Amino acid sequence: MRMAGFNSFLEARVMPVAGRIAEQKHLQAIRDGIILTMPLLIIGSLFLIIGFIPIPGYNEFMVGLFGDLWRTKLLYPVNATFDIMALIVSFGVAYRLAEKYKVDPLSAGAISVAAFLLATPYKTMFTPEGATAAQEVGGVIPVALMGSQGLFVAMLLAVLSTEIYRKIIQKKIVLSMPDGVPPAVSRSFVALIPASAVLLVVWLLRILIENTSFESIHNIVKDLLVGPLSALGSSLIGAIVCVLLVHLLWALGLHGAAIVGGIMSPIWLTLMDQNRAAFQADPNGDLPNIITTQFFDLWVYAGGSGATLALVVLMLFRARSEQMKNISRLSIGPGLFNINEPVTFGMPIVMNPILIIPFILAPVVLVIVSYVAMSLGWVAKPSGVAVPWTTPVIISGYLASGGKISGSVLQLVNFVIALVIYYPFFRLWDKQKVSEEQANAASNQAVNL
Repeated sequence: MRMAGFNSFLEARVMPVAGRIAEQKHLQAIRDGIILTMPLLIIGSLFLIIGFIPIPGYNEFMVGLFGDLWRTKLLYPVNATFDIMALIVSFGVAYRLAEKYKVDPLSAGAISVAAFLLATPYKTMFTPEGATAAQEVGGVIPVALMGSQGLFVAMLLAVLSTEIYRKIIQKKIVLSMPDGVPPAVSRSFVALIPASAVLLVVWLLRILIENTSFESIHNIVKDLLVGPLSALGSSLIGAIVCVLLVHLLWALGLHGAAIVGGIMSPIWLTLMDQNRAAFQADPNGDLPNIITTQFFDLWVYAGGSGATLALVVLMLFRARSEQMKNISRLSIGPGLFNINEPVTFGMPIVMNPILIIPFILAPVVLVIVSYVAMSLGWVAKPSGVAVPWTTPVIISGYLASGGKISGSVLQLVNFVIALVIYYPFFRLWDKQKVSEEQANAASNQAVNL
């Protein structure tokens, strides 16, 4: 009765709210727009890994083959991918949001990028060789604001510009062309009035802000939004809260990582890029952040959300019920690549009061263990390399920690901890399934008699 009451509470009180959050158009667009950057970041990370392979004599060998500037030239793709992160997100968020409103996404994406560049001051600080003080240089696009530092402004302006664009389109305040005009040309003229309205709003906003102490929208967002969110997102308490929310949503059958990630991914990407820049400048130096996207994907979520690879291994070698054995055989392949839908929905873990407990508890414990190990210097922090989340454990830990074996060791330790946490609950569930199978077998036998 208690389990039934708990399930009823989740279905009646929690699930409707979580479902509305999951279906929120702007969060979905932000999530999908950020995902657009991942292939580029992975490509850039591959070059970063090649540039800093931790083998004695590697640098000297490469210098002998390609000259003193080999690493500088090798890292060109790193700068070309990481340093345009905000531009890609600006286009991607607007494109996905426009798709949801069923208006031309290509025009929305282009207008969003123009709005983002319009809001960005074309100046940067530069220290000439031999000088001690930096000087302001005008007429240049600041690379730093095109990367992770400009992510939040890019997202906010993408949402604002697309909302203005779609409202004007939906009210049909557009220039319509005759039927004989090619569709591409017609769409360009349709976007003319909405684009003018968007750029006018952003232009006036920029002029207004320039007359304040903030000077630019980037400074406003940095001081009022990014700073507090980064402090929360990079802390142990913040990480625990996020993990709890992710797994509570998963327990309801919703994609918790996608929902929470839609809010926190910009923060974790920014922290990841800070580590990447520090690692690129000095591979042996101290990195500024522990909490990044890779911290969760590679050290906490082994096998997928809930660290379910441990549960799959337990089922594979210790299960007595036929159902558990069959699920383990279906789940072990995807689980090795951190895909856990077969076990999450097959056991199921979703809406299962017994398995929800270790499903939530294990990641929370792993967050604490991993954070403490990295903060004490026992394990290397994530280097900022965007290792794909589907990379198997041990390999991913080594790559993401900048070629440090301690990253792989921590993954193994976390796997054992998850095994210990899951074991008593697994045994209880397996015993229940064995009893059900025996009862069904006896019932079938009685029917046959």
